Amino acid sequence: MALKARLREYFHTDYEPGEKQLVRKIDFFILTFCCLSYFTNYLDRSNINNAYVSGMKEELHFVGNELNQIQAAFTAGYVVGQVPANLSLHYVRPRIFFPVCMVVWAGLTMVTASVHNAPSIAAIRFFQGMAEATTFVGTHYILGSWYTERELGKRSGIFTASGLAGTMIGGYIQTGIQSSLHMRHGLSGWRWLFIIDGLITLPIAIYGFVFFPDTPATTKAFYLTPSEKALAVSRVPPVADRAPWSWSFLRRTLTSRFFWGFMVLWIIAGETESFSSNALLALYMKSHPTHKYSIPQLNNYPTGVPAAGIVSTLFWATLTDFLNGKRYLVGYFIGITGVVTSALILAAEKYPDATASTPMVFGAYYWAGAVYACQATFFAWANDTLRYEEHMFRAVVLAGMNLGSNVINAWWTIVFYGASMAPWFTRGMWAMIAVSIALVIWTAGLSYFTAHHEQTRKAEMNAEMHQDKSDENLA
Repeated sequence: MALKARLREYFHTDYEPGEKQLVRKIDFFILTFCCLSYFTNYLDRSNINNAYVSGMKEELHFVGNELNQIQAAFTAGYVVGQVPANLSLHYVRPRIFFPVCMVVWAGLTMVTASVHNAPSIAAIRFFQGMAEATTFVGTHYILGSWYTERELGKRSGIFTASGLAGTMIGGYIQTGIQSSLHMRHGLSGWRWLFIIDGLITLPIAIYGFVFFPDTPATTKAFYLTPSEKALAVSRVPPVADRAPWSWSFLRRTLTSRFFWGFMVLWIIAGETESFSSNALLALYMKSHPTHKYSIPQLNNYPTGVPAAGIVSTLFWATLTDFLNGKRYLVGYFIGITGVVTSALILAAEKYPDATASTPMVFGAYYWAGAVYACQATFFAWANDTLRYEEHMFRAVVLAGMNLGSNVINAWWTIVFYGASMAPWFTRGMWAMIAVSIALVIWTAGLSYFTAHHEQTRKAEMNAEMHQDKSDENLA
């Protein structure tokens, strides 16, 4: 009966008058734009892997780890843009900033269709990384600005799943382009992929210019009534909104346990996604010791990895909302997943010609896709913890998490998952086991610290309430 009551409470939230309609409106206008934006973000970002296995490697004469160097160039631009992009949201309305960035990365994606060597792609991807820098962390900042703690996990999960859908559908798009547009007007199928992905992005940017509502305190959305705007402001804690460019702000940020605690959490967790983000299954298939896969197979089979990520993300985001924000539980799940999947691939490496080794590797990579669940839950965890902090401090912590992760990932990819290490990536398997164990340990420590902080904050709030009542009685 207790579980039934919890489920009823979870799925039938009591709203204030007008609040349910407000949530429906912001769900539609915020989530549609953010999810479509992130979908095209990952579509434009992951297409380099689809292009690589669909003829780009041979046509541009890639050698060694040039693919990884291109990915590192993108990561470098992504890192450079992280904190400045999120701080810019204090000065430029998100309704303007997000769509402008989309137009820039859409143009750069289409320009990639004209390249003739790997260094040209690397230069383009660096600036594309800068343009895409705010999409992920900026959206998490926006979600944390509009939604309550009980609503946030599901929305973060839906947003993250949209990016995974972009990765998954990108493979099918390349397969369709390869069969219908390859050598149309003299362009290879992989070149058409960049053109079409860029064109898909532009209408969504226009939609954002018109409909995105900014933040509750600054919104001028025509579809929100004055009472709904006031209600939106009242739903989130009132916190200071001071300009971030000051030495005191910088000092406070760099000495904050929250900043370093969540940054290190995402540095470790980000590297558990390496199986999926570096397209290791596609590279395994491309360099398979005994079997030759067709281009459609190279594009279609790896889509099971982000598919597993979508299911896992939505499951854990919803479950941790139901469990009153116990986001840290995902860290333990990911730790177990990372150790087991890496061990399976290491075992398969010893018997590369065995009938069972290939299905075991496929199964391990598909299961490893479930670690994508940490994106939604860990950023929701940071948003939950920093709900009572000033807005720009929360924005910088979120950006710092992604910055730290990508600084490490810029060289981690080359050292542990270089394309020349295919098909087994033995060094990377051992690295995955190490970071998975580290994630469990760090998650345990951070969850203790954030729980203690929450208890202290509630005690202080109760003391302030009692003091206010005492003052009223004396008056």
